[in-house]
Amino acid sequence: MIVLTRLNRSRFAVNPDLIERVQATPDTTLIMVDGATFVVTETMDDVIAQITRFRAGVLAAAAAMINAAGTDSAAPASEAGL
Repeated sequence: MIVLTRLNRSRFAVNPDLIERVQATPDTTLIMVDGATFVVTETMDDVIAQITRFRAGVLAAAAAMINAAGTDSAAPASEAGL
């Protein structure tokens, strides 16, 4: 989840996987896959940066879990590169 701020200064968390697009018109507007819209104080570049950090964190956590598990001889060969 990423945390954003509405124009009335209330903060909320949104699942970035459900964001369809982000517009700057001039206020930054998030359009969700279900058609809901949110106008936020962050710039479009800030929203994109938060989404990028969120997704990088997910990938880093997944890689850390795989590394912590070590090489499991019972794992199929198709999972060896994960």
